Amino acid sequence: MARTLAIIKPDAVATGYAGKIIAHLQEKGFKVKALKMTRLTREQAGEFYGIHRERPFYGELVEFMTSGAVIPIALERDDAVPTLREVIGSTDPAEAAEGTIRKLYAESKGRNAIHASDSDENAANEIAFFFTASEIVANGI
Repeated sequence: MARTLAIIKPDAVATGYAGKIIAHLQEKGFKVKALKMTRLTREQAGEFYGIHRERPFYGELVEFMTSGAVIPIALERDDAVPTLREVIGSTDPAEAAEGTIRKLYAESKGRNAIHASDSDENAANEIAFFFTASEIVANGI
């Protein structure tokens, strides 16, 4: 089994889609190992998305991710990282495949409902960013 991180973003939390997104993930075989609702500070969002610091969208991304509550979720299943990226769909919901989370729940390329780790290494780092080892449960739901 492998782990990955998803973050239900402020747009999806505010529109009430969090429960549907979590159910969608579970239907695709993911076990929830840890979950919490929080609101990121500018410093936290800046650190988390630091890899994008030099990109033109960085400031807008930090602003958006601090605009409301987010729900980070540690998930587990075989091939967790590539499977989650397939399940969420393309960054731009207009280009996302039918039935993917972003096609169903995202507003736009910038307000795209969910974050997903892009590699096993980043997944481990991102999970550790949000959760301590004692917060990760053995069995999950």
